[in-house]
Amino acid sequence: MATEVETWTTVQKHDGVLSFDDDVDMDHPYCDEDEAALEAEVNGNWTPQEKALHEARLKAKAKRRVRKSSSRSESLSESLSGELADGDSHSPKGKVPVPNDRKSRTGKGRGLPKKGGAGGKGVWGAAGMVYEVEEPDVKDPNYDEIAQGDTVYATVVPELDERELEKTVNPIVQEYFEHGDTKEVQMLLRELNLGHHKYEFSSLAVSLSLEGKASHRELTSRLLRDLVGKELSESDMARAFDKILKELPDLMLDTPEAPQMLGQFIARAIADHALPMAFLDRYKGKVDCDHARAALDRAAVLLSMKREMVRLDNVWGVGGGLRPVKHLVKEMNLLLKEYLVSGEVKEAERCLRDLEVPHFHHELVYEAVVMVLESKGDTAVKMMCKLLQAFWKIGLVTVDQMNRGFQRVYDELPEITLDVPHAHSIMESFTDLCYQESVITKQLRDSCPSRGRKRFVSEGDGGLIKN
Repeated sequence: MATEVETWTTVQKHDGVLSFDDDVDMDHPYCDEDEAALEAEVNGNWTPQEKALHEARLKAKAKRRVRKSSSRSESLSESLSGELADGDSHSPKGKVPVPNDRKSRTGKGRGLPKKGGAGGKGVWGAAGMVYEVEEPDVKDPNYDEIAQGDTVYATVVPELDERELEKTVNPIVQEYFEHGDTKEVQMLLRELNLGHHKYEFSSLAVSLSLEGKASHRELTSRLLRDLVGKELSESDMARAFDKILKELPDLMLDTPEAPQMLGQFIARAIADHALPMAFLDRYKGKVDCDHARAALDRAAVLLSMKREMVRLDNVWGVGGGLRPVKHLVKEMNLLLKEYLVSGEVKEAERCLRDLEVPHFHHELVYEAVVMVLESKGDTAVKMMCKLLQAFWKIGLVTVDQMNRGFQRVYDELPEITLDVPHAHSIMESFTDLCYQESVITKQLRDSCPSRGRKRFVSEGDGGLIKN
């Protein structure tokens, strides 16, 4: 083997054969000698020794190429680290191509970034490009709520439709009829989003009051007066009354007196400046419905009576609890006198209900008993007993009110006797009749005061009572 190795080293150089000692430029893989060697191989002129030398040369060349590329990458990293340490990022050395840079590798062009640095994903864009202000996205993983400044949270109330409006407004109005506080209604309306159906609140309130009592209508007029300028406008109020005038035939099915009541509502609203003054003028000669015409005529008559446009405060009368006692006593006296003349129990019942003073019904009982004591004959006794019996059966006059009325007469009987000498005997007969008709209890009958201790004349008189 030693001989063969020496032979390899001392053999003459043939065309296309290289020695390991030759200094060949590895950057040019295809030189003239290589071309000659390849041509000799193709022609079949290579000896086995030449072929082995060629294979060894190729392996050595591959090893040198790997060493040279690795040394280049090390020198490049050293140069880049040195430039970063010096802080000169604008020097030519800083532009040495690095792996993963965005310069073209095709060998064409000047080695600048593609599209001037504006192409591709995740790049800043071309120099001098102006970006629009982007709104922060809540779904962005880097979204910072604190960095966005003060956050304002607002409660959004959806607008009510017609069905939900009626279900929501009815309890509010019914509760208002109990407490009569307009400020509470205003507060509840602010919490609702009525939207374009705001005017329907007034129409619903008026419709409900038409089916209620006179005190409810008085409260509704006050509510409309207080809402205008705060929660509702005059145009909203006018639109509400327009709707009620169109629905008047349907309202008359439940309330036959709806046209007259609606006319009073319109007159009261105009007097309270809740409706514009020209509301009635818009309907002149343009009304085809007879019921609507009757309501407007009623409003015009009431307004013509008040030349100075003073508020029609008494258009619904004074509420029961707000009326003075003298006025209530006078009304009950008139009620009983009309009953004694007509004898209609239903009319007396209606008049008593319209007063709306169930806590003051004992005054009716008291006045009825006093009329019996002051009357002549048995007609008033029977009629008053019939009236009290009717009120007792329907529950219009309660047990407490009945007992309180009779007890007041018992207490004032000595004074009544000064004007009516036979008041005691009339009272005893009337209480017995009422007890028989189940108007009063036995205890109330027994508590009726008598004239005093009954005196006998003597035994010889046969036990007769001294007159």
